[in-house]
Amino acid sequence: MINKVTLIGNLGKDPEIRHLESGSVVGKFSIATNENYRDKAGEWQTQTEWHDIVVWRMLAERAERDLKKGSLCYVEGKLTHRKYQDKEGNEKYITEVVANNIRLLEKRESTGANFPPAEASRTLSGPSTTSTKVEESGPIHSDDDDLPF
Repeated sequence: MINKVTLIGNLGKDPEIRHLESGSVVGKFSIATNENYRDKAGEWQTQTEWHDIVVWRMLAERAERDLKKGSLCYVEGKLTHRKYQDKEGNEKYITEVVANNIRLLEKRESTGANFPPAEASRTLSGPSTTSTKVEESGPIHSDDDDLPF
């Protein structure tokens, strides 16, 4: 079975990063994707969808450092659903994408370099069963990914 989500969109706001008591780092942000189509009258319409993204550990630290509101980015991960109780005790349901790969798709203004650079990478072991790579200024991604860009 496969649970894989691939999105390209713009960040709605800067990532929110938290440091947990366990020492783990978690980040959350949302991205907007747009779909353009012609309506029955022949007019172009744009439909925007918002997606909640969750990043963990080093990927959260990189997101905090490199992603900003409005950034165009590629996100790959898995779709998750969870429920929680709000302050009034009401059950709430949320759908999120837990990302395992993020790439900034525009140049950084300060350096003019693409994110991530193609140079050196090192291997990290994580909770998943697939091995992951962390590029020095880039994302965590699995070895079997062939990105179209």
